[in-house]
Amino acid sequence: MDATGTDGLSRTDAVERDCLFCRIARREVHADVLFEDDRVLAFRDINPQAPVHVLVIPKRHIGSLADLTGSDEDLMGHTFVVASSLASELGVTDGFRVVGNCGEKAGQSVFHIHIHLLGGRRFGWPPG
Repeated sequence: MDATGTDGLSRTDAVERDCLFCRIARREVHADVLFEDDRVLAFRDINPQAPVHVLVIPKRHIGSLADLTGSDEDLMGHTFVVASSLASELGVTDGFRVVGNCGEKAGQSVFHIHIHLLGGRRFGWPPG
């Protein structure tokens, strides 16, 4: 191993190699994929919190909402457009929620930016 401790991989490469959502995007880990294009992937959550619970992720690794920059505007806009289209396809346009957790204290458990599309039931407020 070299000084990075990752067999020559940069820290960024090591994170992407081990990131669950990067592995799903590379199809190394199975997921029930509902949508894919060159920029994003959408798949059913394995622990659904609503009748419809889909995760929409950019294929490019971004750790969290806190890591976004101005150069990510188009990608994140596209991510939300995909979520809206999926809500329509999945029949939840009468009411759905889009959630993005940022950081461990907010409930982020996979540190690859993603949004949850939830629908098919009534949601309360405030959440959490």
